[in-house]
Parts: sequence; C-alpha cells; structure tokens
Amino acid sequence: MKRKKANFLDYIPLRNPKFTWSEENGLVTVDMIHTGVYAAIAQKVFHRPRVSHVRLDAYGSFLWLRMDGETDITALGKQLEEEFGEEAQPLYTRLAKYMQTLYNNQFIAFRRDRANKK
Repeated sequence: MKRKKANFLDYIPLRNPKFTWSEENGLVTVDMIHTGVYAAIAQKVFHRPRVSHVRLDAYGSFLWLRMDGETDITALGKQLEEEFGEEAQPLYTRLAKYMQTLYNNQFIAFRRDRANKK
C-alpha cells in the first residue's frame, strides 16, 4: 500500500517556547539568546550581544500572533489574505518560504493535523 504524501498546508505551526517574545502595536519581537561555546567566544572576543531581538514585519507578526497550535497553514494563509488582500500575493509561495525560515531558525516546529492524517 502506498503511503499518502504529506501536504505542507496541513501542518500546524507551533511557536518554540524556548524563545520569549513581545508585541507592541501589532508588531512582534522575538528574543534569541545566543548560547554555546561559539556564542560565548563571539560575545567575549567580538563583543556580540548575548540576546538578539528579531523584529517581525507586519505579515510575520500577523502570522506569529495567530499560531495557536490549532490553526494549520492553509487557514493562516486565508486569514493573511483576508487581512492584506493583494499585498500578500503570491500568498502560498511567500507563506511557505516564511514558515520554512521560521522552522530553520527553530522559532517554530510543525505538527501534522491528526484529523487530516490518512
């Protein structure tokens, strides 16, 4: 029996609880604490900050605030389109790239919507 290939749009993004974040005027800032040996060296030798503050733009903040652990990427995309209209186009191409960037930086993880799992 062939296994059905997962559809990326069915995944549910989950914010990583190890990152603190704040919201002001609808814009989100995620605090990224640099840990580990290389970060410690960079902090001492190159005077790098221990914490970086990653400021999300209006689209990213809109999505971040709606990542509730229940809403899949398709629904987030619909909400984004309702809020920003044509400005959000090409919607799913941009959304997929953005989610991949958040995932690669470990800001989010994904879980598969069990209701759609076959």
